[in-house]
Amino acid sequence: MTEETSLEQIVMPLLSWYDGHARVLPWRENTAPYRVWVSEIMLQQTRVEAVKPFFERFMKALPDVSALAACPEDELLKLWEGLGYYNRVRNMQKAAQVIMTEYSGEFPADFEKLLALPGIGSYTAGAISSIAFGIPMPAVDGNVLRVISRVKASYEDVLKQSVKNAMEAEIRELIPKERAGDFNQALIEIGAIVCVPNGKAKCEECPLAFCCRAKAEGIVDELPKKKAKKGRRIEDRTVLILKDGDRVAIRKRPAKGLLAGLYELPNLDGNLSEQQVLEQVKEWGLSPLRILPLAGAKHIFSHVEWHMTGYAVSLEETDHMEDSGFLFIETKETESSYPIPAAFAAYAEYLDIALGEEKYRKGKEV
Repeated sequence: MTEETSLEQIVMPLLSWYDGHARVLPWRENTAPYRVWVSEIMLQQTRVEAVKPFFERFMKALPDVSALAACPEDELLKLWEGLGYYNRVRNMQKAAQVIMTEYSGEFPADFEKLLALPGIGSYTAGAISSIAFGIPMPAVDGNVLRVISRVKASYEDVLKQSVKNAMEAEIRELIPKERAGDFNQALIEIGAIVCVPNGKAKCEECPLAFCCRAKAEGIVDELPKKKAKKGRRIEDRTVLILKDGDRVAIRKRPAKGLLAGLYELPNLDGNLSEQQVLEQVKEWGLSPLRILPLAGAKHIFSHVEWHMTGYAVSLEETDHMEDSGFLFIETKETESSYPIPAAFAAYAEYLDIALGEEKYRKGKEV
């Protein structure tokens, strides 16, 4: 492929490949805009196989825009538990409410109107526009950035918005009007299962190998180019399982900030000793009977990494336990009613409960 060669030559081979290799996915069986939207938001930074059970459960509980718009927050966050980035589902609900009030509950078949909805960026607006409505707008995600960078042997930094904008404009000129959704999905699909990251591209299976400059030049594993991200901030946390018989203490996190509005196991800044923990428990007005150190754990967020120390503390039942500010609940209630983030999954195991994706791995009811 020469510098002057147009990307137009990828269109037909890509669509032919997609016709024979597209994965069967629940959101592809019915491309109603609501289903496309929910799946695309869930798929952001989450593996396809992991998303499938979440998607099915979410659609069963909230089958349409009106149900999402009216869903109580705790129930909504519980449905999202394990997917992370909880502001995404909060923005989904805000967008659903706008759709109910401004568009009579129907998704607008208009890219710019979709783009104006809370939590919907150019990629998601392009995906809904093309897949649900057949509007020829690009949907450029990390997969597409990688495929096109390799086909063109481009060393431009794909994390730059200007580079993404330029690629969107280039792809917009390629999209066949009669198969807009299929074309976008084909580009994403080939990046997901053939032109994969980390130098493991399956070039021998790729229908674009004939025109891929990165393959011809032997630089596939060097692309796409990304500027190194800043390292995550490390935070030490001490997580406590405070048990009163069959009840465990949880509390609601603040409405803003990391894991906003979710429930959590009590935790403290720093790596505390047993004595420090016992003193803190007494300061909360609780009466500790026994303390047991638990294994350490780690959880990675996008910009921060928790290094956790854990303790299980058995409490003496008193008349004033609720004055501590904690909610004491039966452990099984956390699975059904209280959204607890997967950051605490390592310690939830000591209570024989599963959080988020763990529920599906263990075959538990959800």
